Amino acid sequence: MEVYLDNSATTRCYPEVGDLVYKVMCQDYGNPSSMHRKGVEAERYVKEAKERLARILKVNAKEIFFTSGGTESDNLALIGAARANKRAGNHLITTAIEHPAILNTMRYLEEEEGFRVTYLPVDAHGRAKMEALKEALSEDTILVSMMYVNNEVGSVQPVDEAVQIVKKYNPNILFHSDAVQGFGKYHIYPKRQGIDMLTASGHKIHGPKGTGFIYINEKVKIKPIVFGGEQQKNIRSGTENVPGIAGLGLAAQMIYSDLDMKVALMRELKAYFLEGISGIENIAVHGLTDENSAPHIISVGIAGIRSEVLLHALEDKGIYVSSGSACSSNHPSVSGVLKGIGAPKEYLDATLRFSMSEFTTKEEIDYTLETLYNCVPMLRKYTRH
Repeated sequence: MEVYLDNSATTRCYPEVGDLVYKVMCQDYGNPSSMHRKGVEAERYVKEAKERLARILKVNAKEIFFTSGGTESDNLALIGAARANKRAGNHLITTAIEHPAILNTMRYLEEEEGFRVTYLPVDAHGRAKMEALKEALSEDTILVSMMYVNNEVGSVQPVDEAVQIVKKYNPNILFHSDAVQGFGKYHIYPKRQGIDMLTASGHKIHGPKGTGFIYINEKVKIKPIVFGGEQQKNIRSGTENVPGIAGLGLAAQMIYSDLDMKVALMRELKAYFLEGISGIENIAVHGLTDENSAPHIISVGIAGIRSEVLLHALEDKGIYVSSGSACSSNHPSVSGVLKGIGAPKEYLDATLRFSMSEFTTKEEIDYTLETLYNCVPMLRKYTRH
């Protein structure tokens, strides 16, 4: 049996998405900037994808911009907004457990462009501390960035509460949320919630890799970071990836169809997995496991076995999981997220992430649990102490 439990790293495309991408690549392959019929056809795919995303988020289609993925979207949000609003201040705020696309961009802005950055601490469940946010806000704060769902431990950030704190302090401070792990799992309405910029990725929602988007409220001042032919209102130049954009739009529409039912099934499987794994000694589940945690992510520390060793032992049995974030590199390192939540030392290099999708089955979870019950005692037996 093959079991794929690394859906937070990437998902397999919906077959319908693959078919559409192929059609646009090989039949409706025009450049959307061309004035002839082929170009108009291509432009229609881009427009339709914008409208689909706008309906899901309840925003205006003109506020949706397509990128190459979550990382580029995050870079555009942070660098573009920081540069455009520098006259108002030079202070940025984020959390200590953001994705590298945020943390490394913040470090760049700090080290190369002279911005001051505050990294908020998190509690033992991986949620940003709101008291720390209140203390960090100052008259020169121009941007706060807080992820919707943590990609490693599945903690859901108190975004709504954070927005209220920020906007009460100063309505002009921009609020950005990296929703790469939240989009497609939660109903997110940026305008209602007061989120000024929201970023997401196609390959986390059964869409194509190399696709993403950013919602930018029309009132936000932002500068482009990619220059060229002035496509997408000059916010993100470059010939649009029409096949990818079409696939992203369709994937978003499909994942939000019967979303609540899909999420409920994932929560059932998550609870079933957690109950099953509780019989293994010396383990720790990082983060919350109730309704306040992401439905698809389970982070488990298994003391006495290096995560890389257990990962490959499971791979030998056809089970695919991740050790920490697979988005930054395939070279394992100690997780900054686990350090941030204060995980005990024995779990820092001994934690695996199991992440599900709507395609995950109970039979796959049973097989994974059975394999863990067989593998863990054997591997611990041969581990040097």
